[in-house]
Amino acid sequence: MIRLFLIFTLLSQIIYATKIKELVNVRGVRDNQLIGYGLVVGLRGTGDGSSSKFTQRAVASMLSSVNVKIDARDIKSKNVAAVMVTATLPPFSRHGDRIDVTVSSMGDAKSIAGGTLLMTPLRSINGEIYALAQGKIDGGFGSKKAIVKNSVKIYGGGLVERELKFDLYHKNRIELSLKRDDFDTAVKIAKTINSKYHTNAAKALDSRTIEIRRPSNMSMVEFLARVEELNIYSVRNSKIVIDKRSGTIVSGMDVDISPALVFHGDFTLEISPSVKNSSNKHHITISQNRATIGSIARALHKIGAKSEELIDIIKTLQREGAIKAELEII
Repeated sequence: MIRLFLIFTLLSQIIYATKIKELVNVRGVRDNQLIGYGLVVGLRGTGDGSSSKFTQRAVASMLSSVNVKIDARDIKSKNVAAVMVTATLPPFSRHGDRIDVTVSSMGDAKSIAGGTLLMTPLRSINGEIYALAQGKIDGGFGSKKAIVKNSVKIYGGGLVERELKFDLYHKNRIELSLKRDDFDTAVKIAKTINSKYHTNAAKALDSRTIEIRRPSNMSMVEFLARVEELNIYSVRNSKIVIDKRSGTIVSGMDVDISPALVFHGDFTLEISPSVKNSSNKHHITISQNRATIGSIARALHKIGAKSEELIDIIKTLQREGAIKAELEII
C-alpha cells in the first residue's frame, strides 16, 4: 500500500499576485530540439556486439573519412557503441556557447560509461547543423568495477555553431502566449498593461494570446522587460493536488465539503451534517463540520483502503459537487 502524505496549505480563496512573466511565453522565443547520431569509443569491451551491424558500418565510415579503408564485416571490436545524441538549444544562443547534451546507447552495449563521444553534428528539424557534441563520459572503470550506464549527460558537451536569428529589438508588436488557456487571465493581463501605460498597447485575442505593441519611446526589449514584471491580482480558488506516484495530497485547509454518501467496493463513506465520527470495517461516518480531505484520507487509510481507492473517492466527491475545489491529479 502506498503511504499517503497530506500537506495542508493556507492558499484557498485569498488574493495573490503573480508576475506576468510567470504566466506567459513570448511567441517565437523558444527552445529548439537538436539530435545527432554518433559513436562512443574507448569502452573496454562494454560496447556494441557484432549483432549491431549499424555500429560496424558507422565505424567503417568514420575510418574511411581519415583514409583508413576497412570492410565493416571485419570490425569485431566491442570497444565502440552507436549512440543518439540529443540537446536543447536555448533561444538567443550565440556562436561558441556551451550546451548540455544527452548521450544514449542504440545497440546492445553493456555500458557507455568511461568512453569518449566523438564529434557529432547536432541538427534541427530543418536538417541544418546548429551544434557539435564531443566529450568524455564520466563513470568509467575505477579500481574495482565499471559503473553501468546506457544514457548519460555531458554537461557543456555541445558547442553552438549556428545562431537562431530572431530580431526582437526592432519589432513593433509581439504576442504573449499564456501557458494555460484562460479568458479571464488574458483579459486581466491586457487591462493591466493598458492601465500601466495609459494606452491600448495590449489586447486579448483569445484565451491564450495577448498582442502587445511597444510605445514609441522604448524598444520592444525594454517594453517586454517592464511588462513581464507587472503583477496580476486574482483570487486563488481552493485546489487539491494529488501525486498518483507518491500518494502525496496537497490541499487547502478550508476546502468546503458537503454531506454525501459514497458506496465503494465493500465499504461506505458517509459525510453527515448531524452525527459524530465513527468507523468500522465497512462503514465510515464523518461529521460534516469536521470533514476535511485529511480526515477522509485518515479514515479510509485506517480501514485499509488503498491510495487508488482514496483517489477514486475524492474524484467522485468532487465530480458530484460534495468537494468544492479544483482537483488536479499529476
